[in-house]
Amino acid sequence: MLGKGVVGSGGGTKAPKPSFVSYVRPEEIHTNEKEVTEKEVTLHLLPGEQVLCEASTVLKYVQEDSSQHGVYGRLVCTDFKIAFLGDDESALDNDETQFKNKVIGENDITLHCVDQIYGVFDEKKKTLFGQLKKYPEKLIIHCKDLRVFQFCLRYTKEEEVKRIVSGIIHHTQAPKLLKRLFLFSYATAAQNNTVTDPKNHTVMFDTLKDWCWELERTKGNMKYKAVSVNEGYEVCERLPAYFVVPTPLPEENVQRFQGHGIPIWCWSCHNGSALLKMSALPKEQDDGILQIQKGFLDRIYKTIHRPPYEIVKTEDLSSNFLSLQEIQTAYSKFKQLFLIDNSTEFWDTDIKWFSLLESSSWLDIIRRCLKKAIEITECMEAQNMNVLLLEENASDLCCLISSLVQLMMDPHCRTRIGFQSLIQKEWVMGGHCFLDRCNHLRQNDKEEVPVFLLFLDCVWQLVHQHPPAFEFTETYLTVLSDSLYIPIFSTFFFNSPHQKDTNVGREGHETQSKPLNLFTVWDWSVQFEPKAQTLLKNPLYVEKPKLDKGQRKGMRFKHQRQLSLPLTQSKSSPKRGFFREETDHLIKNLLGKRISKLINSSDELQDNFREFYDSWHSKPTDYHGLLLPHIEGPEIKVWAQRYLRWIPEAQILGGGQVATMSKLLEMMEEVQSLQEKIDEKHHSQQEAPQAEAPCLLRNSARLSSLFPFALLQRHSSKPVLPTSGWKALGDEDDLAKQEDEFMDLGDV
Repeated sequence: MLGKGVVGSGGGTKAPKPSFVSYVRPEEIHTNEKEVTEKEVTLHLLPGEQVLCEASTVLKYVQEDSSQHGVYGRLVCTDFKIAFLGDDESALDNDETQFKNKVIGENDITLHCVDQIYGVFDEKKKTLFGQLKKYPEKLIIHCKDLRVFQFCLRYTKEEEVKRIVSGIIHHTQAPKLLKRLFLFSYATAAQNNTVTDPKNHTVMFDTLKDWCWELERTKGNMKYKAVSVNEGYEVCERLPAYFVVPTPLPEENVQRFQGHGIPIWCWSCHNGSALLKMSALPKEQDDGILQIQKGFLDRIYKTIHRPPYEIVKTEDLSSNFLSLQEIQTAYSKFKQLFLIDNSTEFWDTDIKWFSLLESSSWLDIIRRCLKKAIEITECMEAQNMNVLLLEENASDLCCLISSLVQLMMDPHCRTRIGFQSLIQKEWVMGGHCFLDRCNHLRQNDKEEVPVFLLFLDCVWQLVHQHPPAFEFTETYLTVLSDSLYIPIFSTFFFNSPHQKDTNVGREGHETQSKPLNLFTVWDWSVQFEPKAQTLLKNPLYVEKPKLDKGQRKGMRFKHQRQLSLPLTQSKSSPKRGFFREETDHLIKNLLGKRISKLINSSDELQDNFREFYDSWHSKPTDYHGLLLPHIEGPEIKVWAQRYLRWIPEAQILGGGQVATMSKLLEMMEEVQSLQEKIDEKHHSQQEAPQAEAPCLLRNSARLSSLFPFALLQRHSSKPVLPTSGWKALGDEDDLAKQEDEFMDLGDV
């Protein structure tokens, strides 16, 4: 319904400004209202989930221009999620929405996934928090997975608006207690329904046997030992119950400073070098205590640094690398590039995309992380040195860098089971504070730093550059990042193994007689059907060929190009004075003293790095050997699938990487078919787990460059160009041609 106006035939009389503009036609409201009454769309609730508040007659806007098209339905807030129940949900073709999450629907937002809430008052957008005196006519929710939801509340009853807006603000932004998380309600209600995936062989590292197995796998059991001194968390609550230390280290030393100042083993290389990490000792002002600490560290250092057999290089990540504040600030700027409210905003920011992207520094931080991991890899691989990572608590950047190094050096970590085991070992058991870093309890915004997301972004760079080396896909990484905010899995909702065991009843007998059995995120059958899970496995993965005993002889190390690198002068045995300086360097860092530079000169370090880096990239890639990323300027890219998947304007229908993948899979099917015909005389049916993936791609009605998340786009999107004078776009068929015309106009 538009306001009345007079339109002059020849000019002269101006039409008065409309007094009211309706964004929905009345007949649409009445039609939808009738359908809702007839269908009564039901809300799917998980075990233990309870409805807190709801509102009807809510219009969910479709993100397209400023035309404000939408879908009518109910908005519901539970103790697990915010859900919108539209009356057109049944119209979706289930065959086309193949990649459907069984826990989170298309219009569901878990409470932990809410980033910011905005209200629109008289066309002005304002941040909502606390108690409101006035309630908005429009609600905008920005999510941590970068979705943007917009709800019109003009047609909703006033009391329902108050309830739903207040309820959403309170349950997403108010500080919470750990035991009040939905994680525990769900675990209690689903206690008898817990079914583990028999195919899930992820090593959880919660037993001594797991650590012994990892030591044996990496041949680290010759120099390192798994210890149970912290069983029951009597020594240190931030360390796991079991971990690995150098064999010469007496176990009583672990108890001396509650696990601080102890070199903890991460991984061993094929040449015998190892990656270690260590947390700093508490800062002390008393000189007597400082001397005791210094003597303790000196003795510790002599157990891991025994030249010329064992040489240790220290990497101080607290004072000579990134700060958590840098990561937090960069991502805060970066994510704003993708939280787009409408098409007009998208095209407005598109003009200054590169400058905004550069000013965020997010890609530069990714580059610095990859470069640091390559530097450490060079020390271990080319110089045969042990590397000791230092950090205040060894639970943030230590987790990040040690995981990247192992991903580059150990092909086992590039399989799906190996990658999941790596995250369990370095992040979950390594004491990364997921609860604080993801701000799940909303208790301290300053502690929220996306360190794990930064790691996944670094992994994506490797996956994007070397697809055949990884058994998992970028879709796997994307859904893993989404799982950070789904509170039915315990994996990412605790700060330490001790905190988890204490709160599920495994510590102490006063809590409950039977410990809760929490779900792990690695059981992908909880979220996806088998057909959808095929998109998590890379059909182009080059599996390592199985060799018989005769072939294995003389091929113990399959790292020919690494081992053939020319020796550098840093490999020669240094003077004794260097080791004294290195020891002092370690002690100063662990005692909390800030230093101005690394032991090795930056020029020498840069020369070694460049020689190692260039030599590796000059030779063919061995997908089951060392794997290094390109880190030059344009090689570090935006993870398009994760960051752009909800923006229709950023999609290429029928194009992008998915089109290339589809063609490759078709070729693989043909080759497989020919192979089966060749083997037919032997009556052998070759197994092909990747066979379903081409089927998924082929049967999709509308492939997009952001498949499988942008499978269905029911509205065509045309850019509202911000520069006046440019002609409007015509049909979609002429889109490419007119884009070229716009480019030509821009050059004039």
